[in-house]
Amino acid sequence: MSTRPRKIPFLVIAPAIVLIVGLAAGLALAILGTLRLRAQSDDAASLRARLLCLTLAERIRSTPEEDRQAVLERAARRSGAELLLVTADGKVIVDGTQGAPAKPRILELLIAGEGETSTQLGRARFFSAALQAPKAYVNLLVFVAAPATPFATGSLLMWVATLTGLLVGVAALVALALARDVHADVTFVRKRIVEMAKEGADPTGIPIPVRSVDLVGLLTSAFNVLVDRFTAAEHAYRQDLSGALAYDRDRSDFLAALSHELRTPLNAILGFTDVLLSEVDGPLSADATENLSVVRNSGQHLRALIDDILDLSALESGELRLNCKMIDVLSIGQEVVREARIAAEAKNLEISAVGNRAMAFADARRVRQIIGNVVGNAVKFTAQGGVMLRIDPRDGGVTIAVTDSGAGIAPQDHEAIFQEYWQAGDVKRQRVGTGLGLAITRRLVQMHRGFIDLKSQLGKGSTFTIVLPSRPPPVVVERPSAAPRPSIDSIDSIESNEYGSST
Repeated sequence: MSTRPRKIPFLVIAPAIVLIVGLAAGLALAILGTLRLRAQSDDAASLRARLLCLTLAERIRSTPEEDRQAVLERAARRSGAELLLVTADGKVIVDGTQGAPAKPRILELLIAGEGETSTQLGRARFFSAALQAPKAYVNLLVFVAAPATPFATGSLLMWVATLTGLLVGVAALVALALARDVHADVTFVRKRIVEMAKEGADPTGIPIPVRSVDLVGLLTSAFNVLVDRFTAAEHAYRQDLSGALAYDRDRSDFLAALSHELRTPLNAILGFTDVLLSEVDGPLSADATENLSVVRNSGQHLRALIDDILDLSALESGELRLNCKMIDVLSIGQEVVREARIAAEAKNLEISAVGNRAMAFADARRVRQIIGNVVGNAVKFTAQGGVMLRIDPRDGGVTIAVTDSGAGIAPQDHEAIFQEYWQAGDVKRQRVGTGLGLAITRRLVQMHRGFIDLKSQLGKGSTFTIVLPSRPPPVVVERPSAAPRPSIDSIDSIESNEYGSST
């Protein structure tokens, strides 16, 4: 498994870079100085060999042959050089060296005239000069040592090392100070940002003081601009959200009040209609009975619409509460099918309830409403064929499936039909209701910790599948803590819980 390489802190890497660059510069300066000192030492050795050779050549020309040996040996001791007197064909006449070169090498040196060679003492610079007539056939070779380590090399290296250490130390201290300042500024900015991100902190943030005019200062200024813009956006969002919440509350209150005021006279109308249809006050004609039946059906339909509006208002305001306990979903489903059979038979539809006994932890009244809404929609929008309700237990829950042979729902409308005041299909069929049934159904299913799913094809019918839990929710023991300050996230979560979310 690959691991990410560990990054070196800026507080360490900045002085380290200065130290490495300074040491490299000092080393390069020492090498160049040593090379230059060696070149100057070689030039001095060449010049000394040349001068010594020319001077001794003039001296030896006027010296008798029997005294040449003594003159050369004395000159070699005083000068520290090696001297060699040879003939033009390479024969040694006087040897003032630690070991004379071979004859072929002597001839090479005579031909070259001057340059660099190696002797018994090491590397040396040489120069040759021919004696003036009548001794023109005799040549003098002078060898001056050219050491590999020139004189004063140690002093040069010592002073270069001292200067380099001094300059590098000062530069490293300056780099360390600058790095500490930058690191402190970055740490300060990071600490303030972390404090802003803590739970319970002001969501808009507080501008960070600009402590420097470098890139960190520019970054801090840019971040402060971002904080200011976010603060303005957060204030605008809160104002818009407060207005929207106030509008929703007013709308819910209006719908609840209006529905209540409509329900009171409507109950009176339905009550007197039932009294008249019971012929307590006398027999009714066929036309009167038919007209009163239309009034009663219309009133019952209107009451169902008002009930939907009341339920939606209660859901949106959070006033609706569930009374959950263990219930038999199959028996509730069979009752719903018996009630819907009258409407189904009026359209020549077959309706049935099949399945097995299934227990769920739910509110019996709301489960009846859930199944009734789905079965009622299936009967309402099915022209021929039938509707089947199937209830089966499942692992940890109960499955409720309602299948119809209606016209089906287009794929692009599968999510939209669960929205308030929206219906699928043609305009003529949409006039049947308000489009609240499925929206309320999904809200109720979600309140039971369940979910609802739709599978449908145009021309082949639809299947609504509802799953309800069979066990009560786990008890969560919360630790006492101070209530955090409201933030944008908490407002969003409250809004989501209040109005529900799509599945």
